[in-house]
Amino acid sequence: MALFRRKKTIRINPISPAEVATQRSSIPDNIAEKCPHCDRIILQNHITEDYCCPHCSEHLHFPAYERIQWLVDEGSFKEWDSDLNAKNPLDFPGYSAKLEKAQDNTQLKEAVVVGEAELDGRAIAIGVMDKRFVMASMGTIVGEKITRLFEHATEHKLPVILYIASGGARMQEGILSLMQMAKITQVVAQHQDAGLFYCSVLTNPTTGGVTASFAMQGDVTLAEPRAVVGFAGKRVIEQTIKSKLTKDFQQAEWVFDNGFIDSIVPRSNQKQIINQLVQAHSYEGGV
Repeated sequence: MALFRRKKTIRINPISPAEVATQRSSIPDNIAEKCPHCDRIILQNHITEDYCCPHCSEHLHFPAYERIQWLVDEGSFKEWDSDLNAKNPLDFPGYSAKLEKAQDNTQLKEAVVVGEAELDGRAIAIGVMDKRFVMASMGTIVGEKITRLFEHATEHKLPVILYIASGGARMQEGILSLMQMAKITQVVAQHQDAGLFYCSVLTNPTTGGVTASFAMQGDVTLAEPRAVVGFAGKRVIEQTIKSKLTKDFQQAEWVFDNGFIDSIVPRSNQKQIINQLVQAHSYEGGV
């Protein structure tokens, strides 16, 4: 019968239930995430430098500052207008709390980061929209920062590289958000009239009023693979036309086939392609 006796375990320093709970709570919440493409678990330290899944190589969300540091020459980025902060101009109920939550979660003041940097030794103006911040919707501060980006670039004769992602105009700011479409469109036109180069890179998703304005004004329009690019949402269109749309409708490849995008470029090739475009559009007295 001794064979079936349970062995006693003596703990020299037993751990209390409270200590167990403390140890569990010390584990970071963001230690891993699930790939939206292959559904496999990815440890944060296994995500590639260009934020692709290590299992299926599909693109993951690329935070604004990390994308900038990945693209430009090391230590060359200088942010512009970092003091501009998200506001609630119409006193929309609950909007201020939503902005505060977005700022806490992302450590961003708004949905776009803009500034000057160097790409292979050439000065550029760069902007990156971050969909983590209220789906990168375009409010007054987003519009103002992108407007100033093009104004600074025109003044200093710099090409503009703008990574775009957006759910469209920000409804909590009403007509003020829609006004940003015309405002940005004008400064983009002035930048182009000065003979300067603008490359827009459409990421997932690029929709609404952003698509209907500066997203499609680039001298060259690139897109990341399978990014959703469109104006109205797919379900809205289906309800309007009373017909089912194809599965790939509004994916970058579909939009490319219909002539709205110049090229689809995966992240593995973006540095090389963008650098080549900037060099090709350089001119004496400019960049």
